[in-house]
Amino acid sequence: MLINGRKQDTVPAIDRGLQYGDGLFETIAVVEGYPCLWQRHMQRLSAGCDRLCIPVPDSKLLYDEVLEEIAGRAQGVIRITLTRGPGERGYSLPPVVHSTRIVQWSEGRPPMPGAAVDSIVARICRTRLGINPALAGLKHLNRLEQVMARSEWSDPSIQEGVMCDSDGYVIECTSSNLFLLWRGHLLTPNLKNCGVAGIMRGLVMDTAKGLGMKVSVSDITLEQVMGADALFVTNSLTGIRPVRMLETQAFAYDAIPAELVDSVMSQGFSHE
Repeated sequence: MLINGRKQDTVPAIDRGLQYGDGLFETIAVVEGYPCLWQRHMQRLSAGCDRLCIPVPDSKLLYDEVLEEIAGRAQGVIRITLTRGPGERGYSLPPVVHSTRIVQWSEGRPPMPGAAVDSIVARICRTRLGINPALAGLKHLNRLEQVMARSEWSDPSIQEGVMCDSDGYVIECTSSNLFLLWRGHLLTPNLKNCGVAGIMRGLVMDTAKGLGMKVSVSDITLEQVMGADALFVTNSLTGIRPVRMLETQAFAYDAIPAELVDSVMSQGFSHE
């Protein structure tokens, strides 16, 4: 683990990331020794920094630290955590921000392009996402709603949980974004009030549009989800995963266009 470029594994107890969840993070698949979708991750991190008024880290410095942490290993996961850094007690921002950069390697095996795509079973979570447009879309450090939602089940046959907001609209899953194939076009929930704008979500929408598919971002109800022709979830570590069962409703996961799946998986797990 690298913290501000040094090999260590501790941060000060007064770091605002620890005290208040004051920061952002990116979770990046590593394939053949390189971080996948690097530019997209950096664009989201930079946009998040602008919204939270945290200095944007130098992209080359961060890339060099990521390569140092990968250290010749072929497949795995890199997590970049960026906090506002240390600060005194209280919510007021420090007059001078000395942000904390954490680059951490974890074992893992992202899917290889051309490999079979695994389908999953999902459930509907009781835990609701609070509406907060100021933080909507950001991958900020406070993930307590997702922690609570994921604690609702321990059955290893269930891989994901669908989460709604406090108004009852479907937003995302505990660790992925959700897509519906609906009467010939692609739908994904509106994230204007809450939720994480996933890197793979953006890649799926761009790719689908490039293939001539109709793509819509809209308010989606559970009734619409249950009536979809097909469902799939996305994140940066697993790419596209079709949903074959949500609660007791089965879905024809082979209805998802193969050219969309193949193109996204190929782009998502190759280094730029």
